[in-house]
Amino acid sequence: MAYGKDIYQIALGMLNDRRMREIEAAEERRRAFYSMYPRAQEIERQLASTAIAAAKAVLNGSDTVTELTSLKEKNLTLQQELNELLARAGLERNYLKPQYQCQKCEDTGYVDGRMCSCLRNLLRKIAYQRLNEMTPLALCTFEDFDLGHYPEEPQNEGEIAPKKQMENIFLYCRNYARDFSLKSSSLILQGGTGLGKTHLSLAIANEAVSKGYGVIYLSAQNMATSLERERFGRAEDNEDTNALLLSCDLLILDDLGTEFSTSFIDAAVYNIVNTRLMAAKPTIISTNLSLYELQKRYSERFVSRIIGSYVRLTFLGKDVRQQKRMKRG
Repeated sequence: MAYGKDIYQIALGMLNDRRMREIEAAEERRRAFYSMYPRAQEIERQLASTAIAAAKAVLNGSDTVTELTSLKEKNLTLQQELNELLARAGLERNYLKPQYQCQKCEDTGYVDGRMCSCLRNLLRKIAYQRLNEMTPLALCTFEDFDLGHYPEEPQNEGEIAPKKQMENIFLYCRNYARDFSLKSSSLILQGGTGLGKTHLSLAIANEAVSKGYGVIYLSAQNMATSLERERFGRAEDNEDTNALLLSCDLLILDDLGTEFSTSFIDAAVYNIVNTRLMAAKPTIISTNLSLYELQKRYSERFVSRIIGSYVRLTFLGKDVRQQKRMKRG
């Protein structure tokens, strides 16, 4: 997957900082241990000298086998003595060594010239954060979702009361977030403006992020802008938004149908939804459009995929944002 140069620089900088902090911490531990056990410092000096002696033996071409065997035995004896000192102090054998977060690459990002999985994961995480920068992920939680804004009486005869419907939806979304996994269902949140679709989808996003999942939350308009900019080469870097949208653990598309309609964007939306379904990756869509309006906007095939594979949650009530503005007024 392609990432911009700045994302690579940020990721490598983070790894380098992480590595340097651990090297410095190991040096602090070593100095403290040496002050308690001066013999440990002498042992490490001797271990270093055996390594140099081994290299010289190989270069000199003398009786290498005999000399290397002797050096190895000396090295093992010194290591054993050092381990005994550590054990006496109640410390693990690797206490004096840097405790890198990634043991494979030692926080360098590369193993034998190939990118380490830790760097790939960090690049992906930073790219997700970049896409989420325009969204106030931390502003909406389940705790501050107020069911008091929804009418207790049905809007039409024979219908469920909006408050009862929203109580059911709230409980469903809270349980969905609590139990979220890569096997979770895809959801489509439908209803008029200001009924809480964005709030609940953001609350789900927060829960999934806290569990360590890679989440991208984008308004449909921001998604369309990013895809169009990259398509026509106007992006500042080489980031591949489409690939990120397809690969993230959970994709949340807010306000689908509000983006500027072009054949390219409409096809891109279908491709994203269809590809994620084929890969069994959960997606949450919120929209003000009915199924009929979605069919007119995108295609019958698009709506067929939604009906067949998404859990539909229909939001009822009166615009909560307007109610709050009226109260403030």
